[in-house]
Amino acid sequence: MTDDRKVAELLRDMPTNWNRWGPDDEIGSLNYLTPEEVLRGIRSVRQGKVFTLGVVIGSPTGDPVWPGRSGATKLMTQDKGHYLSHKLQAAPGGLEYADDYITMFLQGTTQFDALGHTWYDDKIWNGYDAGTTIGGMDKASVLPIAQHGVVGRAVLLDIARHRGKPYLDRGETFGLDDLLSCAERQGVTIEKHDILILRTGWLKIFYEQGPATFYGDSFNEPGLAFSPELVKWFHETEIPVLATDTIANETTVDPESGALLVLHNALMRNLGVLFNEILWLEDLAADCAADGQYAFLYAGSPLKVYRGTGAPVNPVAVK
Repeated sequence: MTDDRKVAELLRDMPTNWNRWGPDDEIGSLNYLTPEEVLRGIRSVRQGKVFTLGVVIGSPTGDPVWPGRSGATKLMTQDKGHYLSHKLQAAPGGLEYADDYITMFLQGTTQFDALGHTWYDDKIWNGYDAGTTIGGMDKASVLPIAQHGVVGRAVLLDIARHRGKPYLDRGETFGLDDLLSCAERQGVTIEKHDILILRTGWLKIFYEQGPATFYGDSFNEPGLAFSPELVKWFHETEIPVLATDTIANETTVDPESGALLVLHNALMRNLGVLFNEILWLEDLAADCAADGQYAFLYAGSPLKVYRGTGAPVNPVAVK
């Protein structure tokens, strides 16, 4: 892992959207998704097919989470057993019911990062002081994102299928040229303000081969790698959201610099691009490959968590 000065050096001449929407902005590139963009997304619906993109929370196989985080714990507080043991009595009229609760990391499933989630040089999105994160996110939390909602035209780029693989290899990277060539091969155009969804197939390993294989001896996901050209393209194309089927939306360790999660800072901290992570894309991708429709309506909103660094979401894709 690199230190903060290395990240700052890498991103010194990169574009920024700080103050683009004023000094009090907390939703960044979500500002691009205006009512007109919502209607553009609706116009991409052709068949009425619906795909939900969230992973199962509390699955028997476990939850894919960033190393150091734990999966969800779900406990029943009451069920039929309570009535059979006479610990509870049916309500007047005979009503009985089950109840439960869950404990989990807010970023322990399919989720949105808050724009203030990562930083360097003691500044989070839009120049807010990183001290505003102490005890909870006073600025650039997930709540403003949740209050706005995320709806627009989305494009799926199936990088794994483009490379002829069921899933990318550990640490395998791709860049801007790969995105554009994949789009061309799929016959889809990436338009300004499109929500960009990238399939690597990586999440399949967790569910099909198990957590031990998924995490390995050293955790290094496949994904986008930092380059000045990539960051400038995101800036010029005004991409509001980056979504993938990986935990971190980018390769874990930058192969050139050795820095950790460079794009979290280049795109999220500096440009205000929303990160939607840990999506289940296998069913959607298979359907897109079958019918050739890779553009569709995306709709999602994270839970409204006060001062949250992120929050779960179950996005919906409508083709």
